[in-house]
Amino acid sequence: MKLAVCINHVPDTAAKINISSDGKSYDRTGLSYIINPYDEFAVEECLRLKEKHGGEVIAISVGSDVHKETIRKALAMGVDKGILIKDDAIRDSFALARALADELKSLSTDAIFFGKQSVDYDNSAVGLMVAEMLGLPSVSVVVKLEINGDKALAEREIEGGHEIVEVKLPAVFTAQKGLNEPRYPSLKGIMSAKSKPIEEKHPSPTQPKVEVLSMNKPPAKAAGKIVGTDVHAVPELVRLLHEEAKVI
Repeated sequence: MKLAVCINHVPDTAAKINISSDGKSYDRTGLSYIINPYDEFAVEECLRLKEKHGGEVIAISVGSDVHKETIRKALAMGVDKGILIKDDAIRDSFALARALADELKSLSTDAIFFGKQSVDYDNSAVGLMVAEMLGLPSVSVVVKLEINGDKALAEREIEGGHEIVEVKLPAVFTAQKGLNEPRYPSLKGIMSAKSKPIEEKHPSPTQPKVEVLSMNKPPAKAAGKIVGTDVHAVPELVRLLHEEAKVI
């Protein structure tokens, strides 16, 4: 099988995010970066499919040279090669999907994997946009996947339960937590990743569909209120929950 996994280079989930001076993006100064956590499930699933069916796994990322750090992490996990679609510009979901779709079109893969969302902007849109651009079926928030021949049986999360979908390959899948347990790169994998190829490509310019006008942090939480310390406070607490908080 020939499998592609699209990965993103995102700020560490424990990092404190500040808004930059232009008010339209986040400040990257001093931030540490990681592979997008949901993309790790996608990488792991590709590696398991390769171990079961044989073939090749290609990791693809769009961004500047720093994205090579994340591609190297995927290579250390066991991915065979990397492709960096090199672009320093800030792209919206559509422009990002366009760059990925243009590259994936030339690869003729059996399946394409994404994380269900990227933890920086949380749009949950790029994987499904790529599927639409390529004219491929897609299954999102996948928690279980079986591939037999040219068909895949995917179990996905929906509100209040799970749904089982059968699709014909090639197809696009977005991975949810629970699909697998991503492996840690071994020392051998880390060393071999240094010699695995990362090919650089340059995308065609794409006009974004979305313009960020401003970014603001959420308002600070209001101070707590103590209405009493014994059972006599219950009526007042109920009144506040009903009239102010409006939760009952």
